Amino acid sequence: MLRIQTLLMRAVAVAVAAGIFLSSAAEAAPERIKDLASIAGVRDNQLVGYGLVVGLDGSGDQTTQTPFTKQSIVNMLSNMGVTVPQGTNMQLKNVAAVMVTANLPAFARPGQAIDVTVSSIGNAKSLRGGTLIMTPLKGADGQVYAVAQGNLVVGGAGAQAGGAAQTVNHLAAGRIPAGATVERAVASSVGQGDYVMLELNQTDFGTARRVVDAINAVSPGSARALDGRSVEVRAPTDVSYRVAFLAQIENLRVTPEQQVAKVIVNSRTGSVVMNQRVTLQNVAVSHGNLTVTVNSETQVSQPNPLSQGQTVTAQNQGQVDIQQDSGSIHNVRAGGNLADVVKALNALGAKPMDLVSILQAMKAAGALRAELEII
Repeated sequence: MLRIQTLLMRAVAVAVAAGIFLSSAAEAAPERIKDLASIAGVRDNQLVGYGLVVGLDGSGDQTTQTPFTKQSIVNMLSNMGVTVPQGTNMQLKNVAAVMVTANLPAFARPGQAIDVTVSSIGNAKSLRGGTLIMTPLKGADGQVYAVAQGNLVVGGAGAQAGGAAQTVNHLAAGRIPAGATVERAVASSVGQGDYVMLELNQTDFGTARRVVDAINAVSPGSARALDGRSVEVRAPTDVSYRVAFLAQIENLRVTPEQQVAKVIVNSRTGSVVMNQRVTLQNVAVSHGNLTVTVNSETQVSQPNPLSQGQTVTAQNQGQVDIQQDSGSIHNVRAGGNLADVVKALNALGAKPMDLVSILQAMKAAGALRAELEII
């Protein structure tokens, strides 16, 4: 059994200065099962719909450049009994075509209100002050599960005058709190059958075993691990007793197993994130910058006056200069914990982007005792 220690890492400030961020400040502590796992079947479902936002103050789509907005307006008016003559040049600036998205929570019932996000898909400058017209929201199966409508809340502001413009936050998207009404419920399998499946957020056989032990301690023989991620639990068949049983199970505290040592490197930003299981072996690192400059000079030969000669250009041999900053070989001592690793890497004086290459070389040399993941 691994010995669980509680360590407060005091090297956070130094690590941030070098581009290294600590993923955790303490060893694993007891957590609730509801924070470690989820119940199979209890999940959100994504909804999406296409609609129109009206009532904008001249900041809507330019219908000449977004023909789908014009087509949507004509279809909407046609459904309301208004016929728009063919060939009408519509120069509307107070309408915008938008996509409406929402998450349908588990166990949502018809009549329940959910929040929606409205995002422009045309060239509207701002959705501030607009009103979303009734928009059906569909699921992945094409069925309508909710209908959205309401006034947008846009967390930003913008102004322009004399050719100058100033914008605060993003104006092309907004939210409507409780802006959609659920029209169809999604069937859930939690209340069916004799068993409930717990799915761990991260695959770990040790954590799965500890979850099984914790559940069997309060309900002997009711849980068994199917693999490193799934735990099958026998639950009461009566719905009311099953809810109470699952509530008790979710609040049981389990100490998860320590995760595998891992270093996450973002090659675009130079950010390096490592957990506290990362260690180093003795390694020598040479760090320096190399600059190569290639110069060539073109010479022109002019003929003498009245010699009837021609101007000739000659390309001289190029000059190559190689400059390398003074770099020395540093002996990085083996680190027993994350604080030692951070101190060892900071001793190199490398920039965050340089650390990406250094860590890759350490991993290739077998000195970095962790999984290296490049994102």
